[in-house]
Amino acid sequence: MPEVPEVRFLTVAEVAEIMRVSKMTVYRLVHSGELPAIRFGRSFRVPESAVAEALQRPIADVG
Repeated sequence: MPEVPEVRFLTVAEVAEIMRVSKMTVYRLVHSGELPAIRFGRSFRVPESAVAEALQRPIADVG
């Protein structure tokens, strides 16, 4: 049986706290595909590595 890599998953609330945004913003990022997530039942889990990558991306210049 192949080894499964250890991946830490975060809840939407944990992601919102780390990114300092609202939970609704995290849901928008997930639904738009900007933040990958896995659905477990009625809730989403986001890989911790995806959050780290999202925080490293340059912020778009608005205006």
